[in-house]
Amino acid sequence: MKNAVIFIGIQGTGKSSFYQERFFHTHVRINLDMLKTKHRLRLLFNACIEAGQSFVLDNTNSSREVRAEFIARSKAAGFRVVGYYFRSDIGSALARNSERSGPTRIPNLGVLGTYKQLEIPQRSEGFDDLYYVYIDPAGKFQVEEWSSEV
Repeated sequence: MKNAVIFIGIQGTGKSSFYQERFFHTHVRINLDMLKTKHRLRLLFNACIEAGQSFVLDNTNSSREVRAEFIARSKAAGFRVVGYYFRSDIGSALARNSERSGPTRIPNLGVLGTYKQLEIPQRSEGFDDLYYVYIDPAGKFQVEEWSSEV
C-alpha cells in the first residue's frame, strides 16, 4: 500500500532521526531543510504522488492548514495517510537543538516560534492512522497509538 507519512512536531524532537531509523529503506524523505525551497519540496511531493511512491514529509508541519493540502492530495491519489506527532517538550527540544552544529542548529527563537504555532493533529484532518512519538530516558523512540489527550 502507498503511504503518505506526515511528521508533526517542533525542531529537536527527533523527526529526522526517526525517519532514518524507521523509514529510510522504504520511503522517500521530503524535507525542506534538505531541498531548500518550497518549490523543490512540491516537485518531489508531486513526483511521489505521480509515481505512487511512499514518502515521509519530514518537516514541522505545525499547522492544520499546512497539513491539509498534503493530506487532501495524498488521499485523492489513493495513499494511506499516517501521522506521527512528536511530543513537543520545549526544554528537551531546545537542549537537543543546542547539541547540533552548523546549519542543522536552529536559532532558539525559531524553535520557540514553531512551538507557539504548533497545532496538535486530529484524526478528523484525514489521517488514517495517527501516533504519538517520544524519546524515552534511554534515548529510544517509543510509539503509541493516538488517544484524545496528549
